[in-house]
Amino acid sequence: MADDNHDALAERDNDHSGERAAAPRVAPRSPSEAIKPMAAPPPPPKTVRRRRGGFLSALSGFFTFLAVAALGVGGAVYVGKRQFSTPGPLAEDKVVIVKGGNQAVAETLQREGVISQPMLFVIGLHLSGANDDIKAGEYLFRQGASMRDVMDTLVAGRTVLHSITIPEGLTSEQIVARLMEIDVLTGEVREPPREGSLLPETYKVPRGTTRQSIIERMAQDQRKVVNEVWARRSPELPIRTPHELVTLASIVEKETGRADERTRVAGVFINRLQKKMKLQSDPTIVYGIVGGKGTLGRGILKSEINQATPYNTYVIDGLPPGPIANPGRAALEAAANPSRTRDLYFVADGNGGHVFAETLDQHAKNVARWRQIEAQKAAAGKADTAVDRVDPTKDDVRGDAPAVPAGAAAFAPTGVETFPVPAGRQPGGKPGQRSRAFDASEGTDRDPLRNKTYDLNSPKTVPAIRP
Repeated sequence: MADDNHDALAERDNDHSGERAAAPRVAPRSPSEAIKPMAAPPPPPKTVRRRRGGFLSALSGFFTFLAVAALGVGGAVYVGKRQFSTPGPLAEDKVVIVKGGNQAVAETLQREGVISQPMLFVIGLHLSGANDDIKAGEYLFRQGASMRDVMDTLVAGRTVLHSITIPEGLTSEQIVARLMEIDVLTGEVREPPREGSLLPETYKVPRGTTRQSIIERMAQDQRKVVNEVWARRSPELPIRTPHELVTLASIVEKETGRADERTRVAGVFINRLQKKMKLQSDPTIVYGIVGGKGTLGRGILKSEINQATPYNTYVIDGLPPGPIANPGRAALEAAANPSRTRDLYFVADGNGGHVFAETLDQHAKNVARWRQIEAQKAAAGKADTAVDRVDPTKDDVRGDAPAVPAGAAAFAPTGVETFPVPAGRQPGGKPGQRSRAFDASEGTDRDPLRNKTYDLNSPKTVPAIRP
């Protein structure tokens, strides 16, 4: 049966191969038919494009504009930042006072040659967030300062600081008078400060600082320094309160202007206080007469030595009721920790300093030596002119030790009135010559209060004593 099927399949395959072999061939085309052009196919149908709506077109244009604007702004910002940080036109350092709003400040800076593009400067302030941070004042701008440097200086408020120097030994009234003469300060002083309540020092302040604020600062610094010095005082001092310390320091300050002598001068007065001797300090006579005016502008008259005032230590026992000036830190330190000596006297040495003595005899020799020095100076035309001191002379020697003054007034003065002094009464004296007082510190080259702008020895520049 399987064989029969195989034979049938083979026979069918033979029949199909015969049919494929008997298929007719296609005759080749003639030459004329080969070169006959064929018809072109029809074009494809046109695609109809849908038109965009108006909103999409506007949106696309807007974004395009933003892109272009962003590029432009970015470029402008880049250029502006470079110019903002580029060195400016200032050829040399310059101090400029600025005030008002940003535009006014920019115009002032342009007018003074600090910047060249005020509009860019104002824009820079806005972009930097410093629009409201400019502080009016007096500023120093460095050579070639960029607008950024200028802005940083104004925002930080780094104004020019002026040095206000108050010398040691001025009275409070004299200090107020000096502050009133300084034109970088403003305003009035509400009330006169207490004597001895201010600390003489150099203070750095910007222009426009009020005088009252300087007074308050000086008073605050004085309290701080006095407390510090009082805490370190010698335990052997016959001083009971900080107020008495300031009082003694003010006398020391007025007696000498030399730093190397302060502790020794203070020691003389401490020794006298311990021995219950009168201090007999010339500056206390002066303060008892003129008060806050601070200086007589002349020598002390003989009649004034024993003139009874609360401050005259030739008359009263112990310390006066209050300071006679505003002492500095060094004088306070000297009064709190004086030299440990037996000195009870001192007199001028003719060179701006003093010589000290433990006994009256030695003191008398020192006075005689001083007279010789003064005589030599007078003969050479170089005698000192001084004020507010008693001039030691040969006359009226005081016999009792407690009555002999500590300072230059070891001998009571004569001839200091305004009448002629006979020749020979004073070393180098001539008929008709008037005696003068000698000042061991004030008026000499070492005098810290002496200067060309504020002559304390001239009555014209010293404020009137207040009632």
